[in-house]
Amino acid sequence: MSEFLASKYAGLSPYVPGEQPRDRAYVKLNANETSVPPCSGVAQALADPALAAGLGRYADPHCMALRKAVAQKYGLDASEVFCGNGSDEVLGFLLLTFCEQGSRISFPDITYGFYRDFSATQGLAWTQIPLRDDFTLDVEAFAAFDGMVVFPNPNAPTGLAISCDDVVRIADAHPERLVIVDEAYVDYGNESCAPLVRKHRNLVVVHTMSKSRNLAGAHIGWCLAQADLIQDLNDIKFSFNPFNLSAPTMAIGIAALEDEEYFRKCTTTICETRDRTIRTLEDMGFTVLPSATNFVFATHPSLPATEWCARLREAGVLTRYYNAPRIDNWLRVTVGTPEEMDVFLRETRRILGL
Repeated sequence: MSEFLASKYAGLSPYVPGEQPRDRAYVKLNANETSVPPCSGVAQALADPALAAGLGRYADPHCMALRKAVAQKYGLDASEVFCGNGSDEVLGFLLLTFCEQGSRISFPDITYGFYRDFSATQGLAWTQIPLRDDFTLDVEAFAAFDGMVVFPNPNAPTGLAISCDDVVRIADAHPERLVIVDEAYVDYGNESCAPLVRKHRNLVVVHTMSKSRNLAGAHIGWCLAQADLIQDLNDIKFSFNPFNLSAPTMAIGIAALEDEEYFRKCTTTICETRDRTIRTLEDMGFTVLPSATNFVFATHPSLPATEWCARLREAGVLTRYYNAPRIDNWLRVTVGTPEEMDVFLRETRRILGL
């Protein structure tokens, strides 16, 4: 670090994304993204001459057309939608807007690493609440915590989810503090808490188009909450980065939301491929957690996860290994296309000598 870095960042451990190597062609199953293209309407939106002609003007800082499209999907009003440059930015704005220096916040001990990093950079007092021995979320412990709560549902990298009733239990236990539910993976078989935000004042639901809408490269996210909370978020955004989404980004986001048939086809294929992958891994002797996401989390009694990951990489298949307590012998594998998963399973059989 340089001598000019603010002292409050001393000791910071930045989030490490899944690697994006360019040295060869890989079957890329390490970042919960996809090689499947977005719906055809995305390309059509980008090809609109009016879009290119208007790039000399600033895009709508209120993101109103996109907010209306999101609101329509959930039966809400645009005033209940905040849009950002991916769900990561939305999460950052939530903490920036609703936390004081030293505010207390909790999240699971095994979860998305950005929660810890956001908390550290903003000077929050963060607490990691351990998952249970079976990696399920400890609903009672989160309900008992009286500071802000944030967690993914389903969780990552475990892939496990809790019910909307359990989310309500956490929210209602302390109505004076916010509960942020990150539903990045909800479209792969779990029920969304989006309809609950009008009834539960302290509930915020975060979504992304990077997973189920095949738009990781576009980075579009939003959150749903009661209108005055959304106004607070927009006030902070307009004091920090008013033009956080470009006109092309918003156009393709709207186009992707309009094609529900393609969305359902893609998510159905992922779920079917995921379930087939789990069954095949279990037949090879792996323990695989039940998954409600676009990835699987697996371990083998005689194949160390580090070796499995390294040998797959040598074969041109990228996966995600976490050198962390409790999960250092588990591997997270994104569910790719059926053909990509065939390669992954074939190479795994070869490594096991089957």
